[in-house]
Amino acid sequence: MRAIRQYAFGPAGNLRLETVDDPVPAPGQVRIAVEAAGVHLIDTLLRQGPQDGDSFPLPFPELPTTPGREVAGTVDALGDGTDPSWLGRRVVAHLGMVPGGYAEAAVTTPDKLHPLPDTLPSDHAVAMVGSGRMTAGILRFTDLTPADIVLVLAAAGGIGALLVQYAKHRGATVVGAAGGQEKAAVVAGLGADLALDYTAPGWADRVRAAYGDRPVSVLFDGVAGPLAGTAAGLVAPGGTHLVYGNASGAADSGEPPADIVTRTVFGQALFERIGGRQNLRLLEDEAMALAAAGTLTPLVTRFPLAEAARAHEALESRATTGKVVLVTDRATDRATP
Repeated sequence: MRAIRQYAFGPAGNLRLETVDDPVPAPGQVRIAVEAAGVHLIDTLLRQGPQDGDSFPLPFPELPTTPGREVAGTVDALGDGTDPSWLGRRVVAHLGMVPGGYAEAAVTTPDKLHPLPDTLPSDHAVAMVGSGRMTAGILRFTDLTPADIVLVLAAAGGIGALLVQYAKHRGATVVGAAGGQEKAAVVAGLGADLALDYTAPGWADRVRAAYGDRPVSVLFDGVAGPLAGTAAGLVAPGGTHLVYGNASGAADSGEPPADIVTRTVFGQALFERIGGRQNLRLLEDEAMALAAAGTLTPLVTRFPLAEAARAHEALESRATTGKVVLVTDRATDRATP
């Protein structure tokens, strides 16, 4: 099979396409013929390796490695003792702490598998088992209603686009802010009531002009840094600022207004809310159900498996919208247009 291999930490160019032996499922495992593999921002940080003075929530892989932890495709082989009903089924899986997704085949255990309906393409399934899972986790910290005015930062990103759609599903008024006019147009297409380019001067004043001085009741923030500081100034007294990432690379958003509630909703806070890391499967179930019902449709930017390095570079330079997905030749007739 073909797989992406990494022999040294560093730039995206260290990701190389090679031909390697097909993995053989051990007893109790399945092998998935991969159609789509998810690319996460965390993958780019793991690829870079340890940085002086930085802490990182995940262990760095032993090298050489095949990156990637989200895959979708068809079960094509079983290890001894595995339930034979899995053979031939379309599935998606989050591999957890075990890499190996950027390849034409990957092995895992049945407890990681979600059967896929024919109506859900593999690239969408991969987006939902990763970004969708996190979206479901974020939503555990708020109960949106038609009375809410919601501001989503990075609203054209993998999670942001799903938050826009879900907030509209619940009847809220949605302001989506994204980097650049093209991305803002994408956010408008998702149904946002007001879609803004946050790189343009005065974007926050446009929110005030439309809805009042501090109109936002819920701020979804996966960006942090100065942008989040500006956005927090739009949150009404008693409103909620939910922080789920720092895609800007800057952790400090300045001093938030004292009359809003700021909560970090990933890592340990999320595990406590759902009763432990072992219950992440519950969030995957919720995300997959929302996608199967058509409530959420992920945005996807696709790259061929062979172009994993280019996918990483595009993600790091913020040149993508939605979830970044690598597709293999097996996905040619099933990927969404």
